[in-house]
Amino acid sequence: MSVKSKNSKAVNRPFAASIMAKAKKLAEKYQIVLTYEDGEWFGHGLELSTVFADGKTVARCVKNTRDALIAAVATMLERKETPPVPASSGLRSEQVNVRLTSEERAVIEAAAKQKGFRGVSDFVRAGAMALTK
Repeated sequence: MSVKSKNSKAVNRPFAASIMAKAKKLAEKYQIVLTYEDGEWFGHGLELSTVFADGKTVARCVKNTRDALIAAVATMLERKETPPVPASSGLRSEQVNVRLTSEERAVIEAAAKQKGFRGVSDFVRAGAMALTK
C-alpha cells in the first residue's frame, strides 16, 4: 500500500507489520461518509476528511476509502503523529438544542441517511466542523 500527502513524496514501500496492524485496528473504527455523483460513489473519512476514494459500487467505495484511511493512519503512526480518535468513541459532554420545523427535520434526516450518517446529530456535527476548517 502506498500513500502520498501534500507534504511528502509517495510511500512506495510496505509499512512495518506492527504499524499496519495498529493502523487497521484504528481506521476500522472510522466513519465513512458516502456520496453518489455522476454514476460513481465517493467516500471520505469523517475523522480524516481529506482522505478519500471512489468506487463504482458502495462496497468497492467503502473498501477503497477504508484502505486509504489505513494508509493515512499508518503514515501518521510512522511519523510519530497522533491519529484522530474515532468519532464513535469520542466522549461528548456538551449538548446543543436546535428547534426545527417538522419539514426541516425530515429534510435533514433524509440528507443524513443519504450521506451515510447514523443520525442527524452526526450529520449536523460533521457539517459544522467542516465549516471550521
